[in-house]
Amino acid sequence: MSENNKPAFGLTDEALSAMPTVYRSDLFAGQTVLVSGAGSGIGKAIAFLFARLGAKLAICGRDPEKLEQTAAWLRKLGSPDVYVRPMTIRDPEQVDALMDAVWAHFGKLDILVNNAGGQYPQAAIDFTVKGWNAVIDTNVNGSWYMMQSAARHWRDHGQPGSIVNIVAVFERGLPGIAHTCAARAAVTYASKTVAVEWAPYRIRVNCVAPGTIESTGFRQYPPEAVKNFKNSNPMKRTGDVQDIAEAVVYLAGPSGKFITGELLLVDGGGVLWGDAWPTGKPDYFKV
Repeated sequence: MSENNKPAFGLTDEALSAMPTVYRSDLFAGQTVLVSGAGSGIGKAIAFLFARLGAKLAICGRDPEKLEQTAAWLRKLGSPDVYVRPMTIRDPEQVDALMDAVWAHFGKLDILVNNAGGQYPQAAIDFTVKGWNAVIDTNVNGSWYMMQSAARHWRDHGQPGSIVNIVAVFERGLPGIAHTCAARAAVTYASKTVAVEWAPYRIRVNCVAPGTIESTGFRQYPPEAVKNFKNSNPMKRTGDVQDIAEAVVYLAGPSGKFITGELLLVDGGGVLWGDAWPTGKPDYFKV
């Protein structure tokens, strides 16, 4: 299927920019926010909302064209000075260079949103070594490089900071994407650990776990699985990217000032329910 013929999952940029929000428009005035993987999907929604709330934005990702499209919208939405850096979070040297550049450009960083990551649906028994390592390298190592580099800069500059990591609802396992289940659990428990270690530096670290959130990421899954995603929670529907953006703002903003080391599930109660396989449920398990 060509790119133009793919299903148009998620919100258009126009719709996303006009989504209602419970937050006041100047909530992050004077603050700098770095969002990774901001070229599409959840990362774009997070960047859009922070821009609407007055923040200055730094965004990174692997696709320069998508980043520039996002940046153009951020400037319209209230963040005229947007720092854009195409890069991969898998390379610790590139990550350090990114952090140096953000501090040089804005003079500080207040909030890091670790959204970049990726996976592909496949039965775990068929994972190749290369495929497994690619997911772990991005989702665990890349997230860690970003967290540690930001924390070191905050420590060295004597500035407080807040990290919000985008993970997954892994408590009951994730059949069909076992590699991302392992990776997101690792990031979550690393976050809980450094939330304690980095508290003396006034750094808070929290995680948001999206359930079945409709975005362009749905395109990678089989149609049978996508059709069943609404059955993954007792609300019997999918969420939208604004649900995740507002959860991130809650933890990163003044509303979360006494919260650290926490995992916030935004899954419509899916962890209590659950009936969705990213690869489509095998015949053996069908009733």
